[in-house]
Amino acid sequence: MTGPLLWPDYARPADLAAIEAVPLAARGLPESTYALLSRAATRWPDRTALTVLPDAARWREPLGRTFAELLADVHRYANLFHDLGVRRGDAVALMSPNCAELITATLAAQLAGIAAPLGGGLSRQHLAELLRRSGARVLVTAGPELAPDTWDTAQALARGGLLDAILVLRPTGAADAPQQLPAIDGVRVGYLGELAAPMNPATFDGALPRPSDLAAMFHTGGTTGAPKLAAHTHANEVADAWMLASLFDEETVVFAGLPLFHVNALVVTLLAPLFKGQAVVWAGPLGYRDPALFGAFWKIVEHYRIAAMSAVPTVYAVLAQVPIDADISSLRFPMVGASPLPAAVRDNFQAHTGITLVEGYGLTEATCASARSFPDASRPGSVGQRLPYQQVRVVAADGTWEDRPVGETGVLAISGPTVFPGYVIDRDENGHVLDGLGKVVDGWLDTGDLARLDEDGFVYLAGRAKDLIIRGGHNIDPAIIEDTLLSHPQVTAASAVGRPDVHAGEVPVAYVTLAPGAIVTEDDLRDWASDRVPDRTAAPKTVTILDELPVTAVGKLYKLALRTDAAREELRAALDQTAGVLDVAVAIEGSSIVATVKIHPSAQEEAVKAILGRYAIEWRLVVMS
Repeated sequence: MTGPLLWPDYARPADLAAIEAVPLAARGLPESTYALLSRAATRWPDRTALTVLPDAARWREPLGRTFAELLADVHRYANLFHDLGVRRGDAVALMSPNCAELITATLAAQLAGIAAPLGGGLSRQHLAELLRRSGARVLVTAGPELAPDTWDTAQALARGGLLDAILVLRPTGAADAPQQLPAIDGVRVGYLGELAAPMNPATFDGALPRPSDLAAMFHTGGTTGAPKLAAHTHANEVADAWMLASLFDEETVVFAGLPLFHVNALVVTLLAPLFKGQAVVWAGPLGYRDPALFGAFWKIVEHYRIAAMSAVPTVYAVLAQVPIDADISSLRFPMVGASPLPAAVRDNFQAHTGITLVEGYGLTEATCASARSFPDASRPGSVGQRLPYQQVRVVAADGTWEDRPVGETGVLAISGPTVFPGYVIDRDENGHVLDGLGKVVDGWLDTGDLARLDEDGFVYLAGRAKDLIIRGGHNIDPAIIEDTLLSHPQVTAASAVGRPDVHAGEVPVAYVTLAPGAIVTEDDLRDWASDRVPDRTAAPKTVTILDELPVTAVGKLYKLALRTDAAREELRAALDQTAGVLDVAVAIEGSSIVATVKIHPSAQEEAVKAILGRYAIEWRLVVMS
């Protein structure tokens, strides 16, 4: 289906009501991510779908695939998975930095079974648990040329009896003969491209997915210390991708630099462009973590006529400092999300480029995106208006689900076609067992985020009710840090929180109490935790020893007080060398953390504001008389 039914006008906030006057079921959306890809290949077979850079240094030497070629490759890969025994309810694990073969394998896994992307930086213990939880016996993984550490981990998992097959990926555009792979008893090991080459490229040999079938399982941070797998249906992913695709026209070239184990990379930069046959330029395996990318970025924008991109705030903070040495007039939709956007980052990027950032909000449990802003209808402080067919409400934070009035702060809740069916908690004879674990009540998802709404459905975040630490868009479960510190024989209690950070948005820090007579130091404990946390990004920047951890009146750990202390220490350090700063106080106001900075009349007020503006924290400046 095409035309206004599939693509209603959606350029202004006022368009939302007219869009929702037509039921979503009448919009004629593809029934699966495979149907979405097939539609693109039928409509635009010879149009370029993928342009994949080997790495940032070789951005002029990409590997390209048309939509027809991509569909044929997906058929080959999916038929290989099917040949290995993967069926509709079976998961295929994928663990690799981005490369051309991983993009194809992700789509193929959703066709043959269920894609289960894994972050290679997780500990082997957590990866093993995620494999067991998903039931995946086939692993698509980076090989020794692409990511040696990931390859070592894959072999260890296979030798632990967790896998039946390892399908190995090569770097994008690799031309040399591949390395010989080791034999592993009871495990089929081979290069994915070689094994898939003789498979049927014309069609898929198995049963096609339906809208209600699971498409993916994404690992996400939780509050129990155990890894969580959030399930997505094909209907979830297609609906969310369609809502985002309405932003662009067919000529929009999209840049992708986030890893494919992140929902943003899948939904925003892989699935959404399929709706209108848009070309996507994929960064090399390091993505936005490749320092060479930033030096060449504006030239890449000019060369490929990039119009849209999606990244975390830290990427835009860096780009705001990179001299513009090319024509970047094509860039119209730089999207930002995954962690709070500091006002200074937004303002600096716009001042440097003349381009307004398109802010968004979402979470894995709501597939990806639930709100987005409008470049021509700015609402300062808002992360955007709710997306079509997604309903939002703000409810009391006491668990009663009592609605809060417009403008009042409470817990943000979401309902609609993108709300996930639950976490994968087990498997039985009928397949994966899903449970919302208390986050979904009567179809409403408790996001754990504090927010208020205006009369037009725009969302204004006011902090987090949940404890997750968000470091550069990466969710960190504080429990994994706390469990690691509690394993130290001299630690009696531990709590980890996020400290504001100008580069990553937040970084983890920890607070502990010690047993009587303990002699361990704060540096010792920091090193202990850094060496043992299962996720390298969770290594605490500091560990602070306290006589006791703060608690509420009913004896519950009061993390907001620790976050306040962490913010105070960070801001004091940041302003330490600024003349005229008299005092930095950070306090809890309602359920939010607010910094108050007192300065002498002779202080350079704009300099102080510039420093504070780099943090995603509410603050006020007081000039003392």
